[in-house]
Amino acid sequence: MSGIVKSAGAEAARQIPAGGRDMAVPESHAGQDRTVRRALLDAALEVFAERGYTDAGLTEIAARSGNPAGTLFQHYGGKRGLYLALWEEFREEQERRTAATLAAERDRGVADPIALFVAGARAYLGGAWDNRRLARLIAEDDGPAGFDALRRQWDRAWVRRNARLLEVDERQRAGRVRVSVLTTVIGGAARELGDCEDETEALEIVDEVCGILVHLSTPPG
Repeated sequence: MSGIVKSAGAEAARQIPAGGRDMAVPESHAGQDRTVRRALLDAALEVFAERGYTDAGLTEIAARSGNPAGTLFQHYGGKRGLYLALWEEFREEQERRTAATLAAERDRGVADPIALFVAGARAYLGGAWDNRRLARLIAEDDGPAGFDALRRQWDRAWVRRNARLLEVDERQRAGRVRVSVLTTVIGGAARELGDCEDETEALEIVDEVCGILVHLSTPPG
């Protein structure tokens, strides 16, 4: 897990009352809490997607989740905590999916850095399509205060991971710029997937982008 994902989780956790985090609870209660949190996150995603973060109301989120507003505050501390929890969940799933794909490719004997990079990009874009409502929400310029800085920090970490995967020396300006451009292409494609009409169109975009990545990943000369 990247440091920025941990930071987002810590940020969200700080908004949860200390008693709610530290008290040991029976397993049955823990299971009930997981169900409540899932309902709150699902409702928050619905309302954020329909109204945007700024115009989303906590009362509506709580009502759609079937829980009182006090429960929302108990678990997430407010709207910011909900948004960061959704973002953390998306990042964790994307990282898990990409890591699993890379492990599978290496198990098959794939060692070429470009082939691994493109396989990872394909997995990431597949996740962006599967979770397109959330991916589209995160890409919008309508999040809690300070979120842009968190996103930029995560983007820089993403570039560094891609540089290691491609075996590019980040100390060289040309290599650093090339990896930054490649990462930007993937991020832009992920945003485009949010507007696709159906899976066929989405797969066409993913195939097209992966072809572009192969071309751009090849070092000049």
